[in-house]
Amino acid sequence: MTNKSIRTLSSLFVLFFAVLALRQLYVQLVEAPRIAARPNNPRHALLDAFRGRILASDGSILAHTVGSNRLYPLGPAAAQVVGYVSARYGQSGIEAAFDGALTPPSSNGDALAQIASLAAALRGSARAAQGADVVTTIEPPIQNRLYALLARYPRAAGVVLDPRSGAVLALASVPSYDPNQFDSEFPGLRDDPESPLLDRAADGLYPPGSTFKVFTAAAALDSGTVTMDARFEDPGYLEIGNFLLHDNESEATGYQDLTNAFALSSNVDFAQIALRMGTQTFYRYLDRWGIGVPLDFDLPAQTDRVPPQGSIVPGELAQMGFGQGALLVTPLQMALLTATIANAGIEPRPYVVRQVVRNGVTITAASAATLANPVSAETAAKVTAMMVAVVQRGTGTPAQLPHVTVAGKTGTATNPRGSSHSWFVCFAPAQSPRVAVAVVVENVGYGATYAAPIAREVLAAALQTVR
Repeated sequence: MTNKSIRTLSSLFVLFFAVLALRQLYVQLVEAPRIAARPNNPRHALLDAFRGRILASDGSILAHTVGSNRLYPLGPAAAQVVGYVSARYGQSGIEAAFDGALTPPSSNGDALAQIASLAAALRGSARAAQGADVVTTIEPPIQNRLYALLARYPRAAGVVLDPRSGAVLALASVPSYDPNQFDSEFPGLRDDPESPLLDRAADGLYPPGSTFKVFTAAAALDSGTVTMDARFEDPGYLEIGNFLLHDNESEATGYQDLTNAFALSSNVDFAQIALRMGTQTFYRYLDRWGIGVPLDFDLPAQTDRVPPQGSIVPGELAQMGFGQGALLVTPLQMALLTATIANAGIEPRPYVVRQVVRNGVTITAASAATLANPVSAETAAKVTAMMVAVVQRGTGTPAQLPHVTVAGKTGTATNPRGSSHSWFVCFAPAQSPRVAVAVVVENVGYGATYAAPIAREVLAAALQTVR
C-alpha cells in the first residue's frame, strides 16, 4: 500500500470518527431530554419509584407511589383527569401533562450520576431526589358524586367549573377504567368498542342541541339583533327555501316572547333568530367565544368542529342556531360557555392544576385568567334571567333545588347514529354563581329526563363544598 493510500484511508477514518463524535454530541446535547422523557426509557422507569404525588384541592392524594406501584385512591372516578403512568404503555392526563415536574430532577444534568444515585436509593444506602407534588383544583366529593351519577349510564361525561376562576372542580367520563390495574387491563381497554380510554369530557365531540341556544341568545342580544321584547311565531315548522325545519316531536310553542321561546326551547324560534342574525354576525361571536379554535387548557382537549363560514347556507345556519347541523362541541366547551354567562360575560381560562410544589416550595402557581370577553355584563344578565325561567317554569324544572335559584338549559341533540344525546348546562346560585356544570348522556333521549337530574345532584354536592 502506497503512502498516498495510507493517507487517504487515514483521512476516511478521521472523517468517520468526526461524524460519530458529532452524532454523539447531538444525541447527548439535543436529543437527550426527549429520549429521557420517553416512558419506555429504562431510566424513566427507574425514576418512577421516586415520582411526585398528585393531590386534590384539599390535599388528599389522587396519585402516589408505594414501593414500585403507582396507586390511584379514587380509581375509575378520576382516571380520565388524573391519568395513568406505565413503563409499557405510556402516560395520560395530568400524569402526562406534568411528567416533567413529577419526575425527579436530574443530578446536574448528568444521567449516569442520576442513575447511580437512584440505584443507591433503591438499595437503601442513599436518599434520592423526589419529584415535585402537583396540586390540582379537583374536589373529591364533587368528583366522586359526578362520576357515580354518570356511571348509571353506559356512556356519559360531565365537567364542573368555578365560573369565577375557571378552576376545574370535577371532570369525569364513563365508561372509565381502573388505573391501579392499568398494565394488566390495557389490551382489553384498547380493544373495547365503548372506548373507555377516551376522555369524553374534554375530547368527546357532540352536537350540543338546545344548550347552544345560550350562545345564540347571547349573540343575538349582544349584537342588537333582537331585544327581550321581541316576539316570535312557532307553528311547529319553518320553511327555508326547499328545506322544512321541524320542532322536536312536532311540538309548536305558538306566539311567544324571547324568554318564553328560550324557556320552552323552540327550535323554530331560534332558527329564525339565527337567520335574522346572519352568518357573518353568528360567526363573529363564535370567534369571540373561541369556539372552533384550540383551547388553552392544562390537558389536551379536542377542538370544536365548526363548518367553514363560506360553506354555510340558510338551512345550515338555522340548524346551528339551535345546536344542530355540522356543529360539534365538547362538554368542556359547553361548561365554559355556561361559566361565561355566570361570570358576567367574561370567559375564564380553565385550569386543573393549582400549583407545583417541590420540597415545600411552590415552583409554579396558576391563578384566575381570562380567555375572552365575548358579551357584555348586561347581555349575560339577560341570558341568566332566561336560564332561570327554564328551570322555574320551562323544560328544565327537574333541575330545581330547594332554596337555591338555578339557571340552566336543556338540550336534546339528535344524531345520525342512534337515539338523541341528553344535555344539561347550568350554574348556581343564579344571583352569585359559584358552580357551573355541563352534563351529556349519550343516546338516551330528553335532556330534562336524564342530564338535568344529574346536574341538579352535582350542583347540590358542589354548593356544599365551594364557597
